[in-house]
Amino acid sequence: RQHHTKHDRTTGDRHHGVASHAADASVLGRGHPNLQVIVSHTANNRTADATSAPSAARALGALDLEAYLADPERKQSFVTPMFDVIAPRYDAFTRVFSFGMDARWKVEVISVVAKALLSADRRDPLVLDLACGTGDLAIGVARAVGSGKAGLRVLGVDASREMTRLAGERLRGSDSDVAGQVHISTGDMSLLATAAGSVDVITSGYGVRNAPDPVLAIEEAARVLRAGGLYVTLDFYRPELWAWRMGLLGYLRAAGNLVGWAWHRSPVVYGYIAPSIDHFMSWQEFSRTLTEHGFRTRSVRRWLAGGVALHVAERV
Repeated sequence: RQHHTKHDRTTGDRHHGVASHAADASVLGRGHPNLQVIVSHTANNRTADATSAPSAARALGALDLEAYLADPERKQSFVTPMFDVIAPRYDAFTRVFSFGMDARWKVEVISVVAKALLSADRRDPLVLDLACGTGDLAIGVARAVGSGKAGLRVLGVDASREMTRLAGERLRGSDSDVAGQVHISTGDMSLLATAAGSVDVITSGYGVRNAPDPVLAIEEAARVLRAGGLYVTLDFYRPELWAWRMGLLGYLRAAGNLVGWAWHRSPVVYGYIAPSIDHFMSWQEFSRTLTEHGFRTRSVRRWLAGGVALHVAERV
């Protein structure tokens, strides 16, 4: 299992930010020919031809996933290209993969945030949706709050440019009704371009688990949240009960590998989910980590016997 360690924020060669995606190509591809193939696709994904994504998917499959998950300095160089590859079908996959539960879990997140915002006596609230993907939570929060909170701004941040491109397409198309409130950008959830104490609510759906160092991501959330602000996270967790952990991860591994092969001819692009959970922490450990880094946990809603949890924590 991964040991979470704190890294110096000022390290000059820390490359898991992807804020300048193409500029990072020389770093991400250094020393491994398969990574060079991946970066060639992801740095130019807006104009890539139809064969680029399959090439990137196959290149990911040639890498040692366990080694990348265990190394915070290399993890993002696997995760970001992977999400670039799967972005076009990611939402469909999560619905099918979870037997529709993913949509219900996200409705719970949106409900918690909307109630908090509508009941708070604060003008012009700022919501930050980290690892926003194609915008489900950011768009959902903006629509749920609607005109009930003047000046609401929702900023979605994701390391995958393909994810943020698709979120932008939604805001220009089917979700244009909230385009004035929701803004999407590419960035690093562990190193945000956001002032300390300036955010009212942070949401993150399946985000912290995919961060190179989950503790750094939590610390950064604590930095940008104001006192009393909410940190609302939804994620898969490593069950503490051995038998259930083996069963859950076994299903996720088998189903992910099957879909990865069927859709991309690369099992790892969806088979990644099970190992990422096994390298993560239990929901109980996550609760303790929140307490250790400036939060008070208000509530924890659990599903799948603790394999999935929704934490609502307050910045103290």
